[in-house]
Amino acid sequence: MFRFFENLVDPYEPYMEDDTPPTRLWPFLMTYARPFKRVFWAAGIMSVIVAVIEIWLIAYMGRLVDLIAPGSEGTVWSDHGWEFFAMGVFLLTLRPLLQVIDVALLNQSIVPNFGTIVRWRAHRHVLRQSVGWFENDFAGRIANRIMQTPPAAGEVAFQVFDAVTFALAYIIGAAVLLMGADPRLLLPLLVWLVLYAALVRWTVKRVGPAAKASSDARSEVTGRVVDSYTNIHSVKMFAHHDREITYAGEAIEATRTALQREMRLYTIMDVSLVILNGFLIVTVVGWALWLWSNSLASAGIVAAAAALTLRLNAMTAWIMWAVTNLFQNLGVVAEGMETIAQPITLKDAPDVPRLNVTGGAIEIEALTHHYGRDSGGIDRLSLTIRPGEKIGLVGRSGAGKSTLVKLLLRFYDAEGGRILIDGQDIVSVRQDSLREAIGMVQQESSLLHRSVRDNILYGDPTATEDQMIAAAKRAEAHDFILDLEDGEGRKGYDAQVGERGVKLSGGQRQRISLARVILKDAPVLLLDEATSALDSEVEATIQATLSDLMQGKTVIAIAHRLSTISQMDRIVVLDGGRIVEDGTHDDLLALGGQYAGFWKRQSGGFIGTAAEAAE
Repeated sequence: MFRFFENLVDPYEPYMEDDTPPTRLWPFLMTYARPFKRVFWAAGIMSVIVAVIEIWLIAYMGRLVDLIAPGSEGTVWSDHGWEFFAMGVFLLTLRPLLQVIDVALLNQSIVPNFGTIVRWRAHRHVLRQSVGWFENDFAGRIANRIMQTPPAAGEVAFQVFDAVTFALAYIIGAAVLLMGADPRLLLPLLVWLVLYAALVRWTVKRVGPAAKASSDARSEVTGRVVDSYTNIHSVKMFAHHDREITYAGEAIEATRTALQREMRLYTIMDVSLVILNGFLIVTVVGWALWLWSNSLASAGIVAAAAALTLRLNAMTAWIMWAVTNLFQNLGVVAEGMETIAQPITLKDAPDVPRLNVTGGAIEIEALTHHYGRDSGGIDRLSLTIRPGEKIGLVGRSGAGKSTLVKLLLRFYDAEGGRILIDGQDIVSVRQDSLREAIGMVQQESSLLHRSVRDNILYGDPTATEDQMIAAAKRAEAHDFILDLEDGEGRKGYDAQVGERGVKLSGGQRQRISLARVILKDAPVLLLDEATSALDSEVEATIQATLSDLMQGKTVIAIAHRLSTISQMDRIVVLDGGRIVEDGTHDDLLALGGQYAGFWKRQSGGFIGTAAEAAE
C-alpha cells in the first residue's frame, strides 16, 4: 500500500529546464507542483470528505441525544438497532479506509516527493550557474538554502491540504449544521469567524516577513560558520579563534533577535485566540441553551452545538498554527528563492553543437574582460597558438593570466572579443564539450571529499582500474596512495581524502590532481604552477611526466618559477592585461625587457614585484 502511494509521483521525471525561473512566490511553487496536479486534486477532495464526516458525526451525536430521551429505553434498540449497527460498521470500516487514503496521499505521495522534486531540480539549477556566480556568495549559504527550501515547500503543500482545505470545509460544514438546527445559531459563528479571520490576517501579514528575516539570519550564520570550518587551517595558523567566535556570534545574535520578534507574534496570537474561542463557546452554547429553555430547540441541538464549539475551540489553535506555519514556510521558500530562482546568465544557445577538436589550435581575438569594472582583467588581447604548440604564460600578479584561463574555460563570457578552438567560437559550442577538451592542473589542488579512487576517476569515469592505477603511477602517486588509511579504516584507493583533500599534504593532493588530468588525456592542457606544491626530488620526476604528457597537446603553462617554462616553444609576457613580449626564452633574454628582468632576479625563484621591476 505504501509503495502505491509513494510511486504516484516520480520526482525525477524528465522536465524542461528553465534558465529564468519565476521570481514571484506562487508561480515559483507552481513550477514544481505540475507533476502533482492529480494528487493535489485527490488530496483536496479527500480533505473535504474527512471534514464533512467529522461534522456529520457531531450532528449524529445530537440526533443520538434526542433518540435516547427519557422514556425511550424500551424501544430505542427495536426502533433504531439497525441504524446503530450500520453506524458502527461505518465507523469501523469505511471511515478508517477514507482516513487512510487521506493521510497516505499527504504523508506518502506529497510530503516526501514534493520536497525531493524541489531539492533535485534546485540543485540541478544551481550547478548550472557559472563559476563567477559561486564566487559571489558563501558556499554555506547556498547549501543552506538548497537544504532549507525543499522541506519548507513540502510543509506548505502539506498544510494546504491537511489544515487549510480541511478547515474551510469544516467551518462551512459547521455553519450548515448550525443553520439547519436554527438559523439564529449561525449569527455568533459568523461574528466569531470574522474576528478569527482578522486575527489570522494580522498574524500572517507579520509572520511571513518575520519568518523570512529569521531564515535570512540562519543562512548568514551557516555561511559564516562554514566559512570558518572550511578555512580552519588559517584560523588556527593566525590564532584567530576569538575573532571567529565574535564573527559568528554577531550573526547568531542577529538570529536570536529575529526569532524573538517572530515569537512575540505567536504569543499575541495565542492570547487573542483564547479570548475569541471563549466568545464562541459562550455565544453559541448560550444561545442554544436559551432556545432549548424556550422549547425552540431540542437537547440534541444543544449537545451538537456544544460539541461543535468545543471541537472548533480545539481546532482553532491548530488551524492558526498551521496557517502561520504555512506562511512561515513560505517565508523560508521566499528566502531560498533568492538563490534558487536566480537566472542562468552563462548558458549555451539552443541546439549548439559539441566542440570538435581536430588539432587544438587556439585563436584569441581582441579579448577584453574587466569583470564589469573600468580596468583589471585583460584588455584587447590577441594571441594565436598553433596546434600542439607549448606556450608559457608569465606576468606579475594581476597581469591577467588567471582571467585568460577562466575565459578559455568559459567560466565567464568575455565582455569583448572572442576565443576560437580549431576555428570554433567557444561561445557557439556546448560548455561541457569545451571543458571535456581541456585538462588543467591548478596551483591550489582541491579534491572532492570522496575516496582517492573517486577523485582520480573524475578525469574519466569510464576508465578501468588498471588505467586508473597506471595514471597514478605516472603521477608518482601510486606508492603513497597504497599507504593511506582514513579514520574509518579504509585503505589505499578507497581511503577518503577529507574536505578539499585536507587529509593529504599539498604535494599528495597535487599528484592526485595530476593523475586525474593524465587519465582525462584532453587535447588541450592548462598548467597553473602545476609543480609548485612538490619537493625538488618529486618535481624533477613530475616534470618528466609532464613533458611526456604534453606531447601532441596544445599547452598553456602559467609559471612564476621561470625555470619550469624555459623550454616552451614560446613565452608570452602579460602586463596590465595585454601582451608586452612574445618569443622564445633566448629571444626574450636577448630583448632585455620584462622577462629578462624577471629571469635576472630569479635563481630558481619567483617573479619579483612591480616595485622591484621598476628599480
